[in-house]
Amino acid sequence: MSGGLDARITVLHPGGFHLDAELRLESGHTVAVLGPNGAGKSTLIAALAGLLPLHEGRVALGGRVLDDTELGVWVPPEERRLGIVHQDYLLFPTMSVLDNVAFGLRARGRARSAANRGARDLLAQLDLLQFAGRRPADLSGGQAQRVALARALATEPDMLLLDEPLAALDVTTRARLRHVLADRLAEFPGPRMLITHDPAEAFLLADQIYVLEDGAITQVGSPDDIRLRPRTSYAADLAGANLLVGVASAGEVLVGSHRLTIADTSAQGPVLATIHPRAISLHVVEPGGSPRNAWATSVTRIENYGDRVRVQTAGPLELTAEITPPALHALGIAVGDRIWLSIKATEVGVSAD
Repeated sequence: MSGGLDARITVLHPGGFHLDAELRLESGHTVAVLGPNGAGKSTLIAALAGLLPLHEGRVALGGRVLDDTELGVWVPPEERRLGIVHQDYLLFPTMSVLDNVAFGLRARGRARSAANRGARDLLAQLDLLQFAGRRPADLSGGQAQRVALARALATEPDMLLLDEPLAALDVTTRARLRHVLADRLAEFPGPRMLITHDPAEAFLLADQIYVLEDGAITQVGSPDDIRLRPRTSYAADLAGANLLVGVASAGEVLVGSHRLTIADTSAQGPVLATIHPRAISLHVVEPGGSPRNAWATSVTRIENYGDRVRVQTAGPLELTAEITPPALHALGIAVGDRIWLSIKATEVGVSAD
């Protein structure tokens, strides 16, 4: 795959953990690897970076082979041209922000003056030039995250690899930095990989999602594929919240052409609205009591996960509700049936997007 990543990775840990994953990333696209703690995300990063030997497999980036167990090829980490942003950023504490970003350029042979010029250009692009003389300890979490991203971009890597890049930030900063990260990812011409356990990050930032469970890829698809058609119980759980991007005003959120009533009358501007599937009530006739959020729709999919059933609905908002098997039996609904859906205003959560 010219310009992209083509990887088939098998890693055996002495403790018995087995990672067996196959990934293909195209240039100009963002892929999220989404999985719980212990699924193998850290092992995958270490294998791609050349820090863990492959038991079997092959890794090629931009047509250049970095690992091939059959041919005996192994390229050391410092020659792999990966731009990595770690969860804790790993900035050099005794260096200034400018020196942190210039470090990679100097390591690639640039003179100090040229490296500093390149670092200043990147800091300006990320609105960080005013912090050039500060040490990492004097930065906020959001500022440190952007410095780490600038340092990764400074070396002009063939691929960006971001390991839980927003996990260390508070909720407000995370929402703001999500936009910055989305813009920078869109500008990077090579393949981009986001490692995360946060479905909101994956759904909002990635073009394609790989679900990793117990060392194996269990599902690959677009954010909508994962959200609407999860194939495992874990995927169903991570897709648990219905995520809707809209604009809030006067106690309402406009999502496309549909208005949702919310309890938070102070919310204004772009927001991310979340509705848990269990907060959605289904009815075979129009519900009484005049609920503020109620509309007629149809059933597009029904999936049984043992003690729960996920019911997916059509427009005006494609949502997933979760009910019990006895509730499904009582409703007597099937795919294609016309139903009513209702949601209390207090069950619609909003956060700045």
